[in-house]
Amino acid sequence: MARPYQPSLLRLLHGATALLVPLAWLTGLLVYSDYDGRIGRLPLTLPGEWIDIHGTVGVLLWPIALLFGLYALTAGRARLRQPANAIALLALVLAVGSGKLMEEDWLRDGQFQHAVYSVHLLAWLLIALAVALHVAAVLRRGGWPLARSMASVQVRAGDLPGQWFGQIRRSFKAGR
Repeated sequence: MARPYQPSLLRLLHGATALLVPLAWLTGLLVYSDYDGRIGRLPLTLPGEWIDIHGTVGVLLWPIALLFGLYALTAGRARLRQPANAIALLALVLAVGSGKLMEEDWLRDGQFQHAVYSVHLLAWLLIALAVALHVAAVLRRGGWPLARSMASVQVRAGDLPGQWFGQIRRSFKAGR
């Protein structure tokens, strides 16, 4: 059986997203516990301005999510036929989009009534479920070989960074 291979641009964008999303999720949990906590608070308090750290992670995630979304809608659109991939991408768009619409002072001022904040909390829950569903689907479809292929640093001929633009351009032509 051939070893699965994922395009290098997909692996780069997916890998950056896979590093930043859990960091955003965890810092979001700390922000929720520190400022809101209506459903519950963490039993520990970690020092630091977690709202600023969470915002910084969001700022880093924003361009990666945008590029990842553009990739998914072009060269990666066949992968969006997998419901777990589509759900994970939609949860990411909802989380990043609602986060960009928020103002950090809302939480500092105790203003939890904003609809965008509620959407952001919903996105926080959805992203956790979506990532779990996504990982389970990957393991079900291709097992550990498919999961490992996303972390591989091996690059095939025709899949070098200088060829990424051509891959995207060809995907537009193939979609017609």
